[in-house]
Amino acid sequence: MSEMNVNQVLAQMRAMSLEAGNAKVQESGGNTDFAVMLKQSIDSVNDTQQASGKMTKAFETGDTDVSLAEVMIASQKAGVSFQAMLQVRNKLVEAYQDVMKMPM
Repeated sequence: MSEMNVNQVLAQMRAMSLEAGNAKVQESGGNTDFAVMLKQSIDSVNDTQQASGKMTKAFETGDTDVSLAEVMIASQKAGVSFQAMLQVRNKLVEAYQDVMKMPM
């Protein structure tokens, strides 16, 4: 990998890091529907995985517009977002089980 490609990948990683750090939680008067937020999160993870799959397929078919570095970054983003969603799901199930164990 050339030095220019490494610098480009590092710049993309820094931009994503800043973007993730500056993300603000949207509030609508403090009364946000949890189901809507959960669906939006799941849809976002799905979109990330779909984009990663498309990039992978494009690279495999020899599309010259897609580099291996971009494919690997997209694949890792999809994997990390899925693992994060999985951990949230596990915590929700754990909280549900704790609530069900409470005496009435």
